[in-house]
Amino acid sequence: NYSKQKYTELLEFITSLNIRIMALRLATSDFQALLRIMNTNVDGKRRAPIALTAIKGVGRRLSDIVCKKANVDLSKPAGELTPDEISKVVAILSDPAQFKIPSWFLNRRRDPQDGKNKHLCSSHVDSVLREDLERMRKIRFHRGVRHMYG
Repeated sequence: NYSKQKYTELLEFITSLNIRIMALRLATSDFQALLRIMNTNVDGKRRAPIALTAIKGVGRRLSDIVCKKANVDLSKPAGELTPDEISKVVAILSDPAQFKIPSWFLNRRRDPQDGKNKHLCSSHVDSVLREDLERMRKIRFHRGVRHMYG
């Protein structure tokens, strides 16, 4: 039977060892099990950086940087994000260059149509890929011809 003082001493000792303790998270009223971010369903039970990888075009490293730029706690579940934090994440994902994310992190550098560096997310990835393949077929590029004949 531990007293409150012994319990806090034990807790301080365990945290000093940098051991993670599995804790029961109580479901609060603002917790969302499923989030809708950039037309993608994001699992609210997973940690925020891991949950953001469900969005097409967002990987582990980009999601970590986006969470750090938006001042989101990396160990926080995605379901506990506030609407303000979600809007910051969406703003950073829609224009990462504005938030000083380097151009080598982006997935569409020197776009053939306008020559700018971009980062494509969600449904934009599929539509731009389809447009690129159509352009390659039209100019009879080797890769386009291979896609044309299957």
